[in-house]
Amino acid sequence: MTTSVALLGAGGKMGFRVTRKLIDAGYDVRAVEIGEAGRARLAEAGIKAVSMEEGIPGAEVVVMALPDNVIGKVARQISPMLPSGAMLLILDAAAPYADDLPKDRPDLTYFVGHPCHPPLFNDETEWDARRDYHGGIAKQSIVCALMQGPEEHYALGEEICKAMWSPIINSYRVSVEQLAILEPGLSEMVAMPFVDTMVEAVEECEKKYGIPRQAALDFLIGHLNVEIAMWFGYSPKVPSDAALRLMRFAKGVVVKDDWREALSPAKVKEASELIVHGKGA
Repeated sequence: MTTSVALLGAGGKMGFRVTRKLIDAGYDVRAVEIGEAGRARLAEAGIKAVSMEEGIPGAEVVVMALPDNVIGKVARQISPMLPSGAMLLILDAAAPYADDLPKDRPDLTYFVGHPCHPPLFNDETEWDARRDYHGGIAKQSIVCALMQGPEEHYALGEEICKAMWSPIINSYRVSVEQLAILEPGLSEMVAMPFVDTMVEAVEECEKKYGIPRQAALDFLIGHLNVEIAMWFGYSPKVPSDAALRLMRFAKGVVVKDDWREALSPAKVKEASELIVHGKGA
């Protein structure tokens, strides 16, 4: 029997990709989209857009491909339409971890899934896959969490996530808190500030010291390729003793001693509330 899936935000930038994937995988997809641009995008692909009132009743799974700050509001809006045992599948941990889902529906399943995105170092040989940084063409892993609902529902949620983000390398099961530590914690609170700082450093090389921007960029990207490969175990870790001494010295200049606090549940909770409610930092 084909699982019926209502996909909210089906014509959006994120929603359109997963809508196409689920249709191709053989699910009974109801493409719920209210925006004109999204409806036009679906129409161009030969996919009929429907309203929430048309798409949600009778759906076994509702995928919420929506901005984090509206997920709770929409979930509460559609809650009366959902039968007992239905699954809300959320594509990010922020709203669930910020406790922004309906609290009066213990009979619903809340499932959270998120893609890891294609790894920097991979075995892709086709050019389109090598240039696919988001996933969908290139292989990627996913992380999944069952927030509430019967254990047997985990397999269904994971199956849908695998279809949405295929092709898949690995699927990892975590808790909602652990998923929130991964994002926004690891990916956005640790990795992204360092990446943004590196971009600013390239600009500093150009504007303050007169180094051609492309020279600074080529130099940084090339060294990142070597250093990431060594530090994460993709190649032998063989930096010079002088480089290691310099790294320890430099960390005292550019890294705060308490940076690990960015991964603590308390700080991740604050970040999730900032994403969802605009509170905090």
